Amino acid sequence: MSKLLVRPPRGARGRVVHVTPENAGWTYVGFDLHRLRAGETVSAETGQREVCLVFITGKGKASAGGKDFGLLGGRMSVFEGKPWSLYVPQGSDWSVTAETELELAVCSAPGLGGGLPARVIAPDDLGREVRGKGTNTRYVTNILPENEAADSLLVVEVITPGGHTSSYPPHKHDRDDLPAESSLEETYYHRLNPPQGFAFQRVYTDAGPDGARELDEAMAVEDGDVTLVPKGYHPCAACHGYDLYYLNVMAGPKRTWRFHNAPEHEWLLRA
Repeated sequence: MSKLLVRPPRGARGRVVHVTPENAGWTYVGFDLHRLRAGETVSAETGQREVCLVFITGKGKASAGGKDFGLLGGRMSVFEGKPWSLYVPQGSDWSVTAETELELAVCSAPGLGGGLPARVIAPDDLGREVRGKGTNTRYVTNILPENEAADSLLVVEVITPGGHTSSYPPHKHDRDDLPAESSLEETYYHRLNPPQGFAFQRVYTDAGPDGARELDEAMAVEDGDVTLVPKGYHPCAACHGYDLYYLNVMAGPKRTWRFHNAPEHEWLLRA
């Protein structure tokens, strides 16, 4: 199995995904996924990192920084509606107790001492946009975009209909070369509808003078998998009959998303 593919044990409960800068071999992005039964609680301290809790599916009572935020969440499928989320700054703590079966994503990145308060990000606060055209059409919900307050985190979710491509034409964001390109690590948390389906993701760098690539991984992605994008281009393809959802977490030295398209495929944007 690819070193960029994290596949939790099927049917596992509790914390089923644990991606850290240390085990991913990078610097910024962390991603945990918890699957809780009703009545179960998960809690943590943020330390020197900021956190965005995304209620993937289900409901839970949440608190952070000594404040009770009440019952958050609601959708029971990632393919139905927008999520509830909770931003928690560095130097704080948080707790969530499941009211129903709950899938909770913990997205994290370094705090920069911004002194931001904990806050709820409600579905009605989220912008949604359509990107692409034809079989490159996909639907994007911005949870924590760069125009909303945070220190490092960028969080977004995307639905790609079956038979469509996404993160395509291939683009990358692995050079700190603003304003042309920003350096951002990225995780993808994938879900399929129906869940027995699969999709594909390729992560690759430009070829060198000898035609060799530093990184070139092609992965068959199943429901619940996480993929890591430390560098390079990272397009996805959803197979016919199976819609693809993914939650992206990005962070890097500067909190801005500026990408570079693969030049050999950029003609697709003009076609």
